[in-house]
Amino acid sequence: MNETVRSLWLAKIRRDNFAPSLTRSTRVCSRHFLPGDIVRTSGGQRKLRKGAVPVLFHWNNYSLPPRRLSVWERQPPLPPQPPPSLDPPQTEEESPAVPVENQREVVQVIAPDHDYFVTPRTGMRVVELQDEVDKLREENELLRRQMDELTLESRFFLERFAGSDEDIRFYTRFASYRHLQYFWRLIEPAVRTSMIRVTSAKASEAASGGFHRSTKLEPIDELFMFLMYLSVGLLPQDLAARFRVHRSTVSRIIATWTNFLYQLLGKKRLWLPREVVRSLLPPVFAEFSDTQVVLDCTEIYCQTPTDLLLQSELYSTYKSHTTLKAMIGMAPHGAITFVSSLYAGSMSDREIFRQSGIISVLQPDMAVMVDKGFLIDNLAPCKVYRPAYLSGRTQMSRQDVLQTQTIARLRVHVERCIRRVKENKLFDRVVPVSVCGSIDELFNVACFLVNYQNGPLVKAWAT
Repeated sequence: MNETVRSLWLAKIRRDNFAPSLTRSTRVCSRHFLPGDIVRTSGGQRKLRKGAVPVLFHWNNYSLPPRRLSVWERQPPLPPQPPPSLDPPQTEEESPAVPVENQREVVQVIAPDHDYFVTPRTGMRVVELQDEVDKLREENELLRRQMDELTLESRFFLERFAGSDEDIRFYTRFASYRHLQYFWRLIEPAVRTSMIRVTSAKASEAASGGFHRSTKLEPIDELFMFLMYLSVGLLPQDLAARFRVHRSTVSRIIATWTNFLYQLLGKKRLWLPREVVRSLLPPVFAEFSDTQVVLDCTEIYCQTPTDLLLQSELYSTYKSHTTLKAMIGMAPHGAITFVSSLYAGSMSDREIFRQSGIISVLQPDMAVMVDKGFLIDNLAPCKVYRPAYLSGRTQMSRQDVLQTQTIARLRVHVERCIRRVKENKLFDRVVPVSVCGSIDELFNVACFLVNYQNGPLVKAWAT
């Protein structure tokens, strides 16, 4: 018995909680079936006709109501009409006799040219057919809407998640769909006019698979794909299956958007003028009001290379693994204003500070806030706020302790800012060698996007 017939049986029986108690030995009495539902085999055994459903029960007195007559059966029969006469009409004056063979046969033909010719039976049939047409139209419209919904659910594109900010945060790291749309409107003109697409020298062959793969996505869906690659860390093969494109197309889209956002967002002024930083200074920085930037370094794991010399350069004693290291600068109000290139994991914070290029933008009337590892007093052309060392003393002075606690409390925010960058799953794992060629650009883009994806780092700093 298939599921459809089984469901009909349960519906007709009308017994509560009957389905869970069903077993292979459960039986229904033959009294509940129509006589025609039970047939006898050649051996004399009674057998239930396939598809039969029990319909006779005590609530219908073990009988079915008589069949309702159709519209035509309910219409009274029309009185018989005499056949039309073929004789010509007689007049008062009889015409002379004419031989029968010379008489022409005259037949009166009534042409149904008007509505009043339609009989009542024909009119009822027209109404009945019109009702059927209306029902079929409604059914067709319903099926079309269902097909559109299923098509929408089967496609993986941005508009599918427009109603769920939770999904947008998961796939893109943007706070909401509206937030992402604001960012799209900022970059859309450049996408239309100045994007340089990465192409392949040889066109890829048609992809194998059970579904058709389109070769063109909307630009905003390409951005959505890139953000998923960065934020969720999905592999190109996974993205190809989701967006129904070839894997090589995914690779080209990722390369195109990496280069485009790196060039576009990198051209924006990250490093803010001193006056702007002062105007946005949060009250918690009042004691260090000349702070221009809070610096810290972070590391991401990378695949161990086979070359021993390269292994030793990339090996980080702090992480006990091969890593790539970068320095990030955050303005006191929470925006990322400086991102260095990625360096070998064995490089010190001081050396990265020297090579990063930040020295050229620092001025004597500025100050930088750093951790203990940044021994940059003789490199920085400005004041350096750093937690105090004992420097041979048995204990620090009260002033040094209070200043160290305050600096540590303020530096927590740059660590939170770095955590936002590393929440992108691409950097939450060991970066494979295949990605190392573009990892510097990808890391910079992830840092740039933090300034657009979220609200203020601390709600109290919102202006």
